Amino acid sequence: MVEREASFASASLRLEGTLAVPSGEGPFPGVLLVPGSGQVDRDENHKSLRLNVFPEIARHLAEHGIATLRYDKRGVGASEGDFWATGFYDNVSDASSALCFLQEQEDILLGRAFVCGHSEGALIATRLAAEGAGVAGIILLSGTAQPGEDVIRWQAGKVMKGMRGPIKWLIKLLRIDVIKTQQKQIDKIKRSSRDWYRTQIIAKVNAKWMREFMAYDPSEDLPRIRVPVLAVTGSKDIQVNPQDLRRMSELVREDFEWHEVPDVSHILRAEEGEPSVSTYKKQARQPVDSRVLQLISDWLTRQAAAST
Repeated sequence: MVEREASFASASLRLEGTLAVPSGEGPFPGVLLVPGSGQVDRDENHKSLRLNVFPEIARHLAEHGIATLRYDKRGVGASEGDFWATGFYDNVSDASSALCFLQEQEDILLGRAFVCGHSEGALIATRLAAEGAGVAGIILLSGTAQPGEDVIRWQAGKVMKGMRGPIKWLIKLLRIDVIKTQQKQIDKIKRSSRDWYRTQIIAKVNAKWMREFMAYDPSEDLPRIRVPVLAVTGSKDIQVNPQDLRRMSELVREDFEWHEVPDVSHILRAEEGEPSVSTYKKQARQPVDSRVLQLISDWLTRQAAAST
């Protein structure tokens, strides 16, 4: 695999990324990798949690003759812009610009550019395909079929159930109603017109992104997709509901393949025992689950061959 720096324009900004091309003679099918929510870079790394999901996917796909493009979000890593003034639809626009850049590369086969999104990236992939972005197919990793506000509520219950240690003890001691507290925060964000604000002095909230994310309903876009779709979610995902896979299968009218991978979490690692976000750092030290990687490469290989 050969990796080189990639730079492309989105609106008035320059976004930076990495184009990974298989060894050997091209051109190759190409995949745009769209990251999840938060201040994550092209590798899906945050300063407090290094996931390194996309480098692993890029290496695996290169071994199967497939190129990839991954990029830093606005205001993250080497990309220009202000992360805290960036909304969900700004992220969609940036992904669209990245896709155009990928499609223009000589290394990429004409008509065989795909989009693979993880978490928020899966929603962005859904939106791009529904809007007719000219992709050959999309891959939804840890995606959802519910409006963002419903996802947040579902998430809160699952995360609370999986809490461990002093935090869980403190919540019980102080008799904090997590669901009620969260709803107050949701209502405050919906009333706000600011891009961002601080809560509890030190926590910073991207209110613009939250408003747009909570209002976006992928169930309206999924029936509009006219390309093949692969959806993969872990059975121990507590940030999106794995049961949404079945709902997606009912909504998508084109070729739809879905897999609920046993004992895999939202960050695409195998997890033993009761799922909990408190184990994410430990999980992240392990590689991305090989079953997930194999599902992606097998599906892409079939789709790339079918579109020849």
